[in-house]
Amino acid sequence: MALRGLNPSALRSEAVSPNEQPKPAGKASASNVLGDHAAPSKGRLFVTNLPLLLLKRSSILVGMNKLSIERRATVIRALVEGGSLRSVARLTGTDKDTVMRLLVEVGEFCSIYQHHTLRNLPCRRIEADEIWSFVGSKQRHATKKGQGDLWTFTAIDADSKLAVSWLVGPHDGRACEQFVKDIASRLANRVQITTDGFFPYITAVENAFGWAGADFAQLVKTYGVEVDTTSAGRRYSPPVCTGAIKVPIMGRPNSDLISTSYVERSNLTMRMQMRRFTRLTNGFSKKAENHAHAVSLHFMFYNYCRPHTTLNKDRKGIKTTPAMASGLTDHVWTVEEILELMNPNRLLLARAS
Repeated sequence: MALRGLNPSALRSEAVSPNEQPKPAGKASASNVLGDHAAPSKGRLFVTNLPLLLLKRSSILVGMNKLSIERRATVIRALVEGGSLRSVARLTGTDKDTVMRLLVEVGEFCSIYQHHTLRNLPCRRIEADEIWSFVGSKQRHATKKGQGDLWTFTAIDADSKLAVSWLVGPHDGRACEQFVKDIASRLANRVQITTDGFFPYITAVENAFGWAGADFAQLVKTYGVEVDTTSAGRRYSPPVCTGAIKVPIMGRPNSDLISTSYVERSNLTMRMQMRRFTRLTNGFSKKAENHAHAVSLHFMFYNYCRPHTTLNKDRKGIKTTPAMASGLTDHVWTVEEILELMNPNRLLLARAS
């Protein structure tokens, strides 16, 4: 199973190749558009080769001219607000295959764009966690290759609420190593990192930041066992948390700031805003690639378009997105702005300039 994260390159179980890209699911065509991964220049909308990369990913826009930008924006809004493919197709009067192709193309764009722009971030506190989902069927019922459990590693800046990095893949040490390495490559300052008790984080953080290169702690939660384990209510209820132990691992983490509350709240937002993550439905992902595209689209909308309630209160009612709080932009984006960035004519002009 390939690991798909903020870095649009593929990390396969057979080999690691930074210049290999899997073909997106659906009917959209794809090409290897990975070039140099230079950090963006300060104050510029595009990094050195980003217009060329995005131009190559905008092939579907030419074939989608029959859908107006307003119509496409309506489809995207419905997807990021928790609609399934079929429900979005019904609500917008758009063919289901067209909705899927748009998700694939915009999701790939969002991955590439944020991979290049989320750099030199002024974060001070990072919280990391994993959220479970599955493709095709749960692991114990999987009968075909590609089916089974699928995890999304996420990292949130506790101050700006920015989604710094994410990775979709198996819940193992190799995925954790790649995820933490990507986090380290995006930060400008020394940070305090808090994760859950997943053991591979210990080695991954040390390898990515160096010994004592970050203030690292784990919040290890303990869970009780219910006496009644046979009732239907107990079957679908989460285990009861009976305590949390703060375990400093490296550096000098501030004990008062050892928490995973923000990233866990972000995981709840993912379950609410993406139908693929909703439990006990048939809206689960059928292909891992489409799952990864949906995650990239979600975080683009979350970072740039969705004002965060806590940030709004901190700024006395001024609508503020995580990207604004991090200094990446100065206004709340619209979905139309994201689609305009994919406009081939705009990208050609940016490339020429």
